[in-house]
Amino acid sequence: MIQLEFRFEDKAALAQERFEHPHPHVQRKMEALWLKSLDLPHGLICQICCISGNTLREYFRDYQQGGIARLKEVRYYRPASALAPAQTSVEEALRKQPPCSVKEAAAWIAALTGVRRGLTQVRSWLHRLGLRYRKVGMIPAKANPQAQVLFRQEQLEPRLRQAQAGQRRVLFVDAAHFVLGPVLGYVWSAVRVMIRAPAGRQRFNVLGALDAMTHELTMVCNDTYITASSVCELLRLVARTAGACPVTLVLDNARYQRCRAVEELAGQLGLELLFLPSYSPNLNLIERLWKFTKKECLASKYYENFAAFKGAIAGFLSTVHERYADDLQSLLTLNFQQFEKAQSMAA
Repeated sequence: MIQLEFRFEDKAALAQERFEHPHPHVQRKMEALWLKSLDLPHGLICQICCISGNTLREYFRDYQQGGIARLKEVRYYRPASALAPAQTSVEEALRKQPPCSVKEAAAWIAALTGVRRGLTQVRSWLHRLGLRYRKVGMIPAKANPQAQVLFRQEQLEPRLRQAQAGQRRVLFVDAAHFVLGPVLGYVWSAVRVMIRAPAGRQRFNVLGALDAMTHELTMVCNDTYITASSVCELLRLVARTAGACPVTLVLDNARYQRCRAVEELAGQLGLELLFLPSYSPNLNLIERLWKFTKKECLASKYYENFAAFKGAIAGFLSTVHERYADDLQSLLTLNFQQFEKAQSMAA
């Protein structure tokens, strides 16, 4: 029989550590010893702590030999991974040149360390390093990150701060060209779902101006082409609801937008045109709305004819700021992605 005597300070420590110690195994030790200090039967202690009698006696011996400090020791046999000595260098190499597959990662690890592991082990190891299988993003080849930073700091953000204070309206302008055709999305299903693909390549064009604050969309639609005349029509629609606040329209450098007819009309209507740096779709808020529209309105959906296709898109965009207000609040934040540099991938 193991005889134990509990000092007052030990009882206090057991009562506290059984809840507050960061390791659950140590918490269970403390719980068992605290129950023992209350003179509970050993069988009941084992039942409460879900341990065997041998394990309970091992806890008692630990306390008898080293007190609370010995109970806090965590003694597990943890075999060291053969990859552990080279983890830093392997992790650095994988982050510098991300592999395209687990199989490729396994080959690189074997080449760097001489250690071969199965695909399941390599996948688990990559997860422990914080790596995930992510879709590669795209940076326009001619984008100028420095020009984008200057544009944001000196021109875009001051106007957006005025818009947040109610002293200006800022609208982001762009055209989307929706093609009648299947947009394949993701669904939860037991087997792969096939949708019908409509014939033809008819396009429904939407030229929109998205209010950065209210998320209301002013738009001009057609199924032919977007031209300077379309932009002028949009400017007139915006001017009708401009009110007393100055209005800034943020546009890209498409020829039908950056032309004399558009700039002259904007001057007559008292609208400011703010042109984005070349190849800067990441700074145009409305691009996120077009992507959201394809996901919610077109992905995995079949429209029997072009009229139904146009009606669905036009109806969605005309009410999106009301029906999807919560989604747009998180989607259309004024945090713009900034590109640092592109990362080369192995051929």
